[in-house]
Amino acid sequence: MSASPSGLEELRVKDRGLKAALAQVGEMRPGSLVEAYRKCGKPGCHCARRASKGHGPLWMVTRQVGGKTVSKAIPAGEAAERTRQQIAEYQRFRKLTRELIETNVQICDLQLRGPKQTAATSVKKNRTRRGAGARPRRRD
Repeated sequence: MSASPSGLEELRVKDRGLKAALAQVGEMRPGSLVEAYRKCGKPGCHCARRASKGHGPLWMVTRQVGGKTVSKAIPAGEAAERTRQQIAEYQRFRKLTRELIETNVQICDLQLRGPKQTAATSVKKNRTRRGAGARPRRRD
């Protein structure tokens, strides 16, 4: 991006578009949806055979909460599909927010390069600077 006003305006248009897209975000949930099979432990059950995957598929959504993995069982069928869509929506939300942050960093950087830069970086008068090794005087 150039430091031109048109470059800044393009970034502002992108910023407004990203904010509008964020306003359209639907139901979302973080995590992963995994297919699992379980064995019940009954010796006569079909799942006890070596070649059997077990009972299932069972769907589990897992995510990190406070540094620990939390899992929740999700019923097969419509609920699993809805969960899959919610996870995809969360990923879209994350992508939009990363893009919005990067766009705003670029906007802020371009604004710093403008004519207001000298006013923002000027040192206030009547202030003394201490040297790197100077320590404040101790009052007794």
